[in-house]
Amino acid sequence: MSATVSPLAPKKYPKMPAVDGVRIATAEAGIKYRDRTDLLAMVFDAGTAAAGVFTRSKCPSAPVDFCRQNLAGGKARMLVVNSGNANAFTGKKGRETTRMTADAAARAVGGATGEVFLASTGVIGEPLDAGRFSHLLAGMAKEAAPGRWLDAARAIMTTDTYPKVATATVRLGDAEVTINGIAKGAGMIAPDMATMLSFIATDAPIAAPALQALLAGGVGSTFNAVTVDSDTSTSDTLMLFATGAAAKRGAPAIADAADPRLGQFKRALNRVLKNLALQVVRDGEGARKQVEVTVTGAKSARSAKRIALSIANSPLVKTAVAGEDANWGRVVMAVGKAGEPADRDRLAIWFGDNRLAVDGERDSSYSEAETSAYMKRDEIAIRVDLGLGRGKATVWTCDLTKEYVAINGDYRS
Repeated sequence: MSATVSPLAPKKYPKMPAVDGVRIATAEAGIKYRDRTDLLAMVFDAGTAAAGVFTRSKCPSAPVDFCRQNLAGGKARMLVVNSGNANAFTGKKGRETTRMTADAAARAVGGATGEVFLASTGVIGEPLDAGRFSHLLAGMAKEAAPGRWLDAARAIMTTDTYPKVATATVRLGDAEVTINGIAKGAGMIAPDMATMLSFIATDAPIAAPALQALLAGGVGSTFNAVTVDSDTSTSDTLMLFATGAAAKRGAPAIADAADPRLGQFKRALNRVLKNLALQVVRDGEGARKQVEVTVTGAKSARSAKRIALSIANSPLVKTAVAGEDANWGRVVMAVGKAGEPADRDRLAIWFGDNRLAVDGERDSSYSEAETSAYMKRDEIAIRVDLGLGRGKATVWTCDLTKEYVAINGDYRS
């Protein structure tokens, strides 16, 4: 956790209402950090449905393997998250840690180990001793209370400079339901199914298969459309829990993701996902500017997204933004190297409303003064039109500053 809060941090946090059927506790386990919470327990009422998407990394953490295995059951009673140690690349010791933690969590809530979900974030390759924290879970389950969402977000931070929370209230049938979410992430962010860590809960009565479809459908244009440094974590975990408690207030039980009654809920869920994903970008390590990259006129949406990510992940584009230099030549470079269909002589490029290039050369009406003034903003929009088709995509990133190197140069020390 950085001493200096990102200049792009929210000016205030939303009031996070309680989600019926969810209770939260945090603790100081001293896993890596001193004098701060680093352990989160989220306790769910019996019958809570679970959905999740995880990293596609070929070197996933032990908790990711554990969650994938339990997700088949579709039920959750407890989520346990620690920061300071990722329990990744830890071999048999890592698997033993997940087993010990799950056993302690299941005992704490009187549930089965198959209803426990685990996530860890921090240093890769260091064994995580379950004995440091598993004995705390019984007490945490007893003292867990609703509404402690900001505490939850703080407990899972690593190099984050601020906690990330979002909420939405929406009608489902004749009842109001709540969707609350938290996220952590600042570096090693190029999600490939999820973000570093994010957990969403709702009191809506939605069955696990429908919940899974909603979550999987929502990540493409949100968490899978952000990048800080092009590095996909071993630990990317995004989970959605539905307690069903709103059923007693008249919310209808939903078993199918295509149910038309889910329309408002789906839009609200996607707003929460996007809000959290953008907060991760705005807390990118050392970030001073948010950058939105939109590609239009591509052969396909998939092609557009690959080109947009090529621009967003380019260190040369990102350092130019940090230096407030409208160096559109670097955007041309990033388009050209993406390996996707592109025609140099049809390319047009904008920074904000300023068109810098058109038909493969500098725009004759381009104003260096106006564009330089635009580059001083803390939110920069880059748009590229390829002139080839109807494919389009938008992704978000941040600038690349000296602070990113400083933070990551001594991360383990």
